Amino acid sequence: MIDDVLYEFMREQLSMTSLDFVRYIYPKIDWSLRLCGLVGPRGVGKSTLVKQHIIFEKENQKALYISADHSYFASHTLAEVASEWIKEGGTHLYIDEIHKYENWSTEIKNIYDGHGKLNVFFTGSSVLDLLKGQADLSRRAVMYHMQGLSFREYLTMFHGIKMPQYMLEEVIANKVDDTILPHPLPLFRQYLQDGYYPFSKEGAFQSRLDQIITQTLESDIPQYASLSVSTGRKLRRLMGIVAKSAPFKPDYSSIANALGVSRNVVPDYLLYMERAGMIGQLRDETGGVRSLGKVEKVYLDNTNMMYVLEADSTNKGNLRETFFFNQTRVVRDVISSSVSDFVIGDHTFEVGGKRKGKKQIETVDNGHIVKDDIEYGHGISIPLWTFGLLY
Repeated sequence: MIDDVLYEFMREQLSMTSLDFVRYIYPKIDWSLRLCGLVGPRGVGKSTLVKQHIIFEKENQKALYISADHSYFASHTLAEVASEWIKEGGTHLYIDEIHKYENWSTEIKNIYDGHGKLNVFFTGSSVLDLLKGQADLSRRAVMYHMQGLSFREYLTMFHGIKMPQYMLEEVIANKVDDTILPHPLPLFRQYLQDGYYPFSKEGAFQSRLDQIITQTLESDIPQYASLSVSTGRKLRRLMGIVAKSAPFKPDYSSIANALGVSRNVVPDYLLYMERAGMIGQLRDETGGVRSLGKVEKVYLDNTNMMYVLEADSTNKGNLRETFFFNQTRVVRDVISSSVSDFVIGDHTFEVGGKRKGKKQIETVDNGHIVKDDIEYGHGISIPLWTFGLLY
């Protein structure tokens, strides 16, 4: 039988789950799959999403929600729980924080192969380890990646303002309905500071985000990438270098000297940080973490991190580019431009303030000026904030 402690844990967790707002990725997930995973950085709301789904489907499923870091699993296994749950007529098993369970991918594989009528859904914050583990599950599991709130989601969750989701082509053509939010800039400024993470509503935002950054760099990555504790401290120092310099073209030799490590390991360190949601790397061939393209610029992952790590020295130009890259990469591959800032498909984008001119894109087909500090766009000038409506 399933231990009462697991039932009690599930009841308590579901009772505290709000249904007021559901993240962008919810309708994109095929919840009918036998094996499915949701990955992403700490703090973006993966656990909440799964618990919402259980509540929504309570009449259609016999579901058990567990967390792999629960003390129960100090003396029990996931396989044991899955076997007992099947015997009790369970149809769905939802496992949170799977990355904290040793040899998780092997055990999930065995559950999948041994229980053909059980649907298993798992989440994990350590993107690095989950993507590594995915190699063992590549023929079995479908993986989804979730990132923080878009500006559109922030407006709904924090202010009850429901803006439609727009396609990139609609934003480029300045087809955003400006009657719903006639004066977006004050709210946009607030979003840049503390609107990317849902837990911002709970208070003490900066200290909590700083704690997430520290845990990810000094604990998650070293633990799940089989690195030493001292390497974790070097990753934190590297994060400081990125924060002070971003966006910058990485000079691996200089970074290696600053960290006291071999030049050859620096690209790996940056890739680990990218996969864990700490930084974004703009490449010259194709977007995405697995790209083989040359890294042209390194950014912090999102603007909220800039305010926490850079404090009063936050650079406006950096802020604008970071927001644009962060929001657009969810829906399209974003690559570097040899003449401007970014390229997405056939379109080239130069990002700047409201007085930004078109000199850099005069000779470029489908060139656009993305302007901060303007409410409405016209012609090739597009308001920066509207790129926060893509997801």
